[in-house]
Formats: sequence, structure tokens, C-alpha cells
Amino acid sequence: MVKNFHRVLGRCITLLFLIPSLLFSLVSGALCEEPKMGGTLKFIPHANLKVLDPIWTTAYITRNHGYMIYDTLFALDKDLKIQPQMVDTWQVSSDGLQYTFTLREGLKFHDGSPVTSEDVIASLKRWGQRDALGKMLMMFTGRLEAVDAKTFRLELKEPFGLVLDALAKPSSNVPFIMPARIAATPADEQIKEFIGSGPFKFVKEEWEPGHRVVYVRNPDYIPRPEPPSFGAGGKRVYVDRVEWFYIPDPATAGAALEAGEIDYWERFPVDFLSRLEKNPDIQILIDPSRVVQFWLRPNHLHPPFDNPKARQALVWMANQETYMQAAIGDPRIWKTCPAYFMCGSPWETSAGSDPQMGKDLERARKLLQEAGYDGRPVVLMDPTDQNDIHIVTLVTQQLLTQIGVKVDLQAMDWSTLVSRRAEKKPPQEGGWNLFSTWWQFGDVFNPVGNPGIVGDCEKAWFGWYCSKKMEELRTEWARTQDPEKRKRLAEEIQKLAYEEVPYVLLGQATVPDAYRKHVKGVVPFTSPVFWNVWLDKK
Repeated sequence: MVKNFHRVLGRCITLLFLIPSLLFSLVSGALCEEPKMGGTLKFIPHANLKVLDPIWTTAYITRNHGYMIYDTLFALDKDLKIQPQMVDTWQVSSDGLQYTFTLREGLKFHDGSPVTSEDVIASLKRWGQRDALGKMLMMFTGRLEAVDAKTFRLELKEPFGLVLDALAKPSSNVPFIMPARIAATPADEQIKEFIGSGPFKFVKEEWEPGHRVVYVRNPDYIPRPEPPSFGAGGKRVYVDRVEWFYIPDPATAGAALEAGEIDYWERFPVDFLSRLEKNPDIQILIDPSRVVQFWLRPNHLHPPFDNPKARQALVWMANQETYMQAAIGDPRIWKTCPAYFMCGSPWETSAGSDPQMGKDLERARKLLQEAGYDGRPVVLMDPTDQNDIHIVTLVTQQLLTQIGVKVDLQAMDWSTLVSRRAEKKPPQEGGWNLFSTWWQFGDVFNPVGNPGIVGDCEKAWFGWYCSKKMEELRTEWARTQDPEKRKRLAEEIQKLAYEEVPYVLLGQATVPDAYRKHVKGVVPFTSPVFWNVWLDKK
């Protein structure tokens, strides 16, 4: 699977028509320079950090926070090969049913306590209740137990070839390791302590929600000896502090970056691309690991979208070209795509996708009528501080109106939406009907990892898609080792997805970052990370 993932990302670059001038060999050049210690890096994140539990939510802003303060057992390198991170050594039995792992020396949490097997087991069990791939791993697991303080063992009930892939999962939900007492928090509740063993410490006393988040170097962190590579290798910290400043107005954020008041701007609006490209003091990062799939997610619990015909109406309504032209604009970095598992992946298929690529507003209107839509307002959540998703939401509002839906557009910031989407209450009582989001390639490119098609009802990702048939197909996909059979199953899964519509595809694109050229050593990764980064202000 990892080899396929590597090939996939390369194909995605071509498919998205990324121009060579936008891609940079960032790490190799930086490693030839002598890093400088000290300083404060000022960073504009893509959203306000409001939820701090990276297992409770899949929100990327929380995942990014997780990478600052937590560490992982394994990670992917730049060639997308699985490498040990917190793990020192491991063995796999000849029948593939038993994995034994030993932690490396010197691992300590920020409170000074050692990282033990007990912490790892508690963390993995909690993660395995929330994450799509984690749930599948736990379903195949017979026993997860400590051998001693530094060694733990995972025994499978039957062969499962994705054990290390799951433990090296680079994006939401990431299997971060927490102290056992914190990981004992029920998976459907948020943790209240934020102590990891990673390269930075979270300074809770300086956290100002809606304005600033502060991290400081963890002096007790012992990096691996290897050079940094994607999510793997040595996480060496050179800066004293990293400060996140939430600046929702793009014009203000752009001006701060160009004036040198800010060092790094994550996921800036594409409207700024041509301007920032021309600035000799600014570096643009467009990385293939950040190819994304835009979604429209319906709430399957409440009318009208508890009825599959109403969800099918959304597919016939949605026109990807309209969405992408409005939200992304620059044709170099977006494309239409009918594949639930991304164009360019080994599981790409057009099976069942005629509705997706054949916009028909009249048919959408008729399907809504057949679903019994009674004219009640449909609550559409609108994250106004996320420029691309905000525009996508406005397009949805317009299209819904055209097919006869009364829309209750409710504006909020992204962090509020992330909290609100967990509400299962009826829309008229504080719940919701629809919202848009996007997911990075690595989270959705196969039937096991894609959280949007998990159909385990009340335990499913927000929107609570419920499908026994889908779960049977996903499990069969995970069990089989035959690539051809997996391909056929992926086609069956997509056909079912177009019938039951867990979510609607709105297009595929990539999102850029920008930073001042005095920021050195940036490691391209699914998340902006600040290990290996130093400041060379002259």
C-alpha cells in the first residue's frame, strides 16, 4: 500500500498540472547550511485552534497542534516508506499474527514521566475507537498487551497487512501517544490535559483562543539520529518559540507576511498566489502531499437527508467545475474528479459516477420531491474564516435554492463549526443539515482509511452515515490481499457510495503555503511542522 501511495502522489502532481516553478527542493538545500539556534517563529495557521484533542476531532488545525506536542510510534519518510519514530526495534512472527515493539531510550513526557508500554496501549485503544483505519485495526486485533515497561505486543485474530500503515498514519486521526491517565478519557469526550512527549511544549497559560497559541522548545526531547524526512527522522528544534496568530482576514494576513511581521502563512487563498510569487523575499510551497478533496457532507440523521433520494439530489445538483472555478480559480491547481478515492490513486474508478459528472437540476428537484422534502429550512453551516470552504458553501446555497430548497445559511468560524458538527440534535434545535470541508489525499485514497465512507452509524464520522453493506465491503477489502479483487471491491464500494451518498464530491485541488526566505529548513509534510526550522534574519 505504501508503494502505491508513493506512486499515487507522483501521478497527482501531473494530474493537477502543478508547474515546476511552484515546487521546491526545500530540505536538501537547507541541510547544507548551518542551523542557527534561537528566536521566535510567527505563524498564521489556517484556522483558529479551539479544540485541542486530536483524537476526538479530525480537524486539521487540531492535527497540526498534535504534531507540535505529541510523537508517534512510526512515520512515513519522503519516499513514503514506514520508519520507526518512538519505536526502537520490532519483530513480526512468521505467520504475521504477532507484532512485538520496543520503545527507544530516553522518551519522556513533558511532565518528566517516562513513556511506557501502558501509555502506548491506552493511546492506541482510544485512537482505535475514533479513526477509520484504527477501528479496522482493532477489529482484527485479538490482544494488545505490555510485555514490560518498554515492550508491548499486538496479536491479531487473523492476518491484517496494514498494521504498520495504521501506526504510521500521517494525518487525521494520527495515532499520537499520550500519558495513559489522559488516554483513559472516553473517546467521545475531549481530553483536559495536553501533555505529550514531542519536540514542543504547549504553553496553556499563554493560549488566547481566537488570537494566539504558544509553543516552546522541549529541552528533554531526544531526536532520532536520522535527518528529517517528511514525518520521519530527527525532529531537531532550533527556535525557542513558535507563536500561532489567528488572522482570519486574508488581506491583513498577506500584508503582515509581506511586511515581515509574520514568518509563515499556512494555506493562503489562491487569489494571493500570483502576487506572492513575485515577491523576492517570499517562498511558495505547493506540495503533492497536500492534494485535497472537497466534500459536501449531509447529516444522515435528520430530514431531508436521512432519505437517500435527497442525498442523490445533492449529487445531481453539484457541478465540480462550478465549485472549483469559484473557490480555487487558478486552473493550474484544481481538476474535476469522479473518484471517491481520488484521481491518481490505485483505487481510482469512475464506476457509478454518471450523476456526479452530469449536472441535472431538474432531476435533483424531482428526487427531493420523491424524498418528501416539505420546504422546511435546511441548515447549511458556513465557515466564513475559511475562504475556499466559504465560497464552496455559497455555491451550495445558490444551487440548493435553484432546486427548491429553503436554505438557512448560518455563518460561523471554522472552530465553531468543528464543535457544532458533533451535535446530533435536530437542526432546529442547534444541529445542522449540511457543511463542506476538505480532506488531504492520504486520508481518503483507499476504502479502509477514508472516514467519509465508514458506515458504522452512531459511531461514524460527523454526519453519521449508516450502512451495513458498506461495512461488509470495507471489511472484505481489508481482508483480501489480491490486488485485482481489491480493485473490483473498490468499484463496488464506489457504486454503493453513489447510491447511498455518504458525501458529495466537489472537486480536487492543492493548497499552498508561503513563508519568508529567512525561514530555513522547512520540511514538506502533510502538516506544517517546525522541527528542523531555523531563522536566518540578516
